[in-house]
Amino acid sequence: MTDTSTSSPDKAWSGRFSEPVSDLVKRYTASVFFDQRMAMQDIRGSLAHAKMLARQGIIDKSDLADIERGMALIMQEIERGEFIWSLDDEDVHLNIEKRLTALVGDAGKRMHTGRSRNDQVATDIRLWLRDAIDQILALIRSFQANLLDIAEQHADTPLPGFTHLQVAQPVTFGHHLMAYYEMTRRDAERFIDVRRRVNRLPLGSAALAGTSFPIDREFVARELGFDEVCANSLDAVSDRDFAIEFCAASSLLMMHLSRLSEELIMWMSPRVGFIDLADRFCTGSSIMPQKKNPDVPELVRGKTGRVNGSLIALLTLMKGQPLAYNKDNQEDKEPLFDTADTVIDTLRIYADMITGIRIKADAMRAALTQGYATATDLADYLVKKGLPFRDAHEVVALAVRAAESSGRDLPDFSLVELQVYSSLIGEDVFQVLTVEGSLASRKHIGGTAPEQVRQAIAQARKTLS
Repeated sequence: MTDTSTSSPDKAWSGRFSEPVSDLVKRYTASVFFDQRMAMQDIRGSLAHAKMLARQGIIDKSDLADIERGMALIMQEIERGEFIWSLDDEDVHLNIEKRLTALVGDAGKRMHTGRSRNDQVATDIRLWLRDAIDQILALIRSFQANLLDIAEQHADTPLPGFTHLQVAQPVTFGHHLMAYYEMTRRDAERFIDVRRRVNRLPLGSAALAGTSFPIDREFVARELGFDEVCANSLDAVSDRDFAIEFCAASSLLMMHLSRLSEELIMWMSPRVGFIDLADRFCTGSSIMPQKKNPDVPELVRGKTGRVNGSLIALLTLMKGQPLAYNKDNQEDKEPLFDTADTVIDTLRIYADMITGIRIKADAMRAALTQGYATATDLADYLVKKGLPFRDAHEVVALAVRAAESSGRDLPDFSLVELQVYSSLIGEDVFQVLTVEGSLASRKHIGGTAPEQVRQAIAQARKTLS
C-alpha cells in the first residue's frame, strides 16, 4: 500500500526533505502523548532562555514581552485542559512553540535562537525530575513520621526477632520498625545526593557543540534554580546518568518497602497473627467470604519489579550509544515517569497504611515461647560467670535439646534442672531468661532495650523536624 500522507509544511526541519513523513513513522517517533507532562517545565525553561536572549541583546525586549504574554496564555490553556496536543508536532516542545508562534508571530520563532531540542529536552527532564524528587523526599518524611509514632507506641512491646525465619532473640516491635526508619533514612540521603547531580543545567549546549551566540548560561542557571551548568556540551545533551541514578535510588526504596510488605503479609496471616491491617487496604474474595487479603502490600511487592525493570531498561538504553544525542533517548521518559509515579503513589499509600496497623501484642509474646528466644541470654549469663563463650554455647545447646525433648521452654526448667548443665547457674538466672530481662540488657546504642528505642525515636524526630 502506498502511503499518501502529507507532512506538516511548518515542521521545524521540513525544508531538508523531499517527501513527507508517513503516518506510521509519526506515531512511532512521536512522544507528545507522554512527554506533555513536562509542559510547565518546558515553559519555565523557555522563559528563562528568552529572558537571557533579551538580556544579551540577541532578541529584542519587545520579542521577550510577546513571548512572556504568549506563554502565559498557553499555561492557562494547559491548566484548563483546553490546549490541543498535535501528533504532527511530535513532542511537547514543538507543540508549545507552534502554539506560541500562532499567538505572537515571529517572536515565537525567535525563542529557539541559541538552543536545540537536544539541550531543551535535557533541561526539561532535569526540571521535572527535580520536582519529583522534592515530592518524594516530602513523602518519605511523612512515612517516617507515621512510622515513628507507631514505633514509640510499641517501644517495649516484645516481638520475636528472626534469622532464617526462625525465632532468634526477643526484640521490641518499636525496634523492628526503627530498622525501616533507618532504611528509608538512607533512601532519603540517596535522593538528596541524586538531586545534586540532577540540578545541573544543560541548556546552552545546543545540539552538541554549544552555540555561536553570546549566551549567558550562568544567568539561566540562576533563573531556573540550578546549582551549576554542565561543563561539557557533548556530555550535557547525551547524559542520562541522573535518570539512571534516580531509578537506582527508587529501586532501593521500593525494595525496602517490599521487604516491609512481605513482613506485613506474613504477620497478617492467621498462622502468625501478629497484626491486622485496616479494611481500607484489603480486599475480599469473590468465592470465599471469610477472606481478607492484604492486596496493597502485595501490590507494593509486585510493583517493585516494575521499578527494577525501569532501571534495567535505562541501563540497556544507554549502554551502546555513541556521543552525542541519539533518538534512542526518547525512550528514557516513560520508564522514568513510571518509576516516579510508582514511588510517589506507593509512599502516599504506605504513609496512610502504616497508621492502620492493629498490633496483636499477645500473639507476639506467645510466639517468643516457641523458639527458645532467651537461649543466647543464658549463654551470656554463663560467660559473665567465667565460662568461655564456646563452652557456654555448648552447655546451652544441650539444655535446649532437653527442653525440646520435654516440650518446654528454658524458663520452665527448675533451678535444679538447669544446674545439671552447669554448676555456675544460680537463682539469678531467671532474671536473664525472661523476655523483659533479655530486652532490658541490650541497652547500648542501636540495641533493642526500650530505653534505647525511645532514644533512637527522639533522635529521629529531631532529624525530621
